[in-house]
Amino acid sequence: MKTSKLAQREARQLFRSCHFAGVLDENRIRRTVALLLAQKSRGYMEVLTRLHRLVKLDLEQRAARVESPAPLPADLQTDVARRIRTVYGPGVDVSFAENPALVGGLKIRVGSDLYDGSVKTKLEGLAASF
Repeated sequence: MKTSKLAQREARQLFRSCHFAGVLDENRIRRTVALLLAQKSRGYMEVLTRLHRLVKLDLEQRAARVESPAPLPADLQTDVARRIRTVYGPGVDVSFAENPALVGGLKIRVGSDLYDGSVKTKLEGLAASF
């Protein structure tokens, strides 16, 4: 069985080879996984497990969720998505959702980064200071 370090190194190399123009290519991932499953080389399950973890982390980093108390106009959605892609790169998938509890402002989550400009959070901070 491969040691953890070797499996991690091989998974990282496979993960890097599945990128095209700085973005993870789903077809390359599928072909890589199919090849690993067909070959069934020694320690392939550990490599697959580690590769799965890397892909999952990358997809989480490339997903942005924008919450607002009311639906945003199309031009504002386009502007927000453009600004997010400027900061995080062209491969970010931006989704919009309504959350009336925010009262006002926006709450943006990209991967583990959170930008909270909502009125709800500001009111909670103000209440906590008393």
